[in-house]
Amino acid sequence: MNIENTQSQMRKGVLEFCILSIIKRGEVYPSDIIDEMKKANLNILEGTLYPLLTRLKNADLLTYRWVESTGGPPRKYFSLTDKGAAFYAELEATWNELAGAVQALTQNEVNINSGNFNQ
Repeated sequence: MNIENTQSQMRKGVLEFCILSIIKRGEVYPSDIIDEMKKANLNILEGTLYPLLTRLKNADLLTYRWVESTGGPPRKYFSLTDKGAAFYAELEATWNELAGAVQALTQNEVNINSGNFNQ
């Protein structure tokens, strides 16, 4: 088994949630997303980010507006739509449930006989 492949798959699984978490804070330019992800040690390339942003926009989860730039072409700033905010809330609930379950399992706090999680 290849550890790098498994690690990559784990990161891909949370990528959309992480990106939406950044956008949820307020309107954002794609390079700001890349910077935030790097700070969190979740590096992402533009070639991965832009198609994902397009897919989320096409699903009506994001909207964007063009802002004129003093030093180059206009910039596209993304924000969540109402549908995107609702989608994010569902992802957040799923993440919290999943993270709690994984934490309980990895800390060996699961009572296997009763099926209860002790968090």
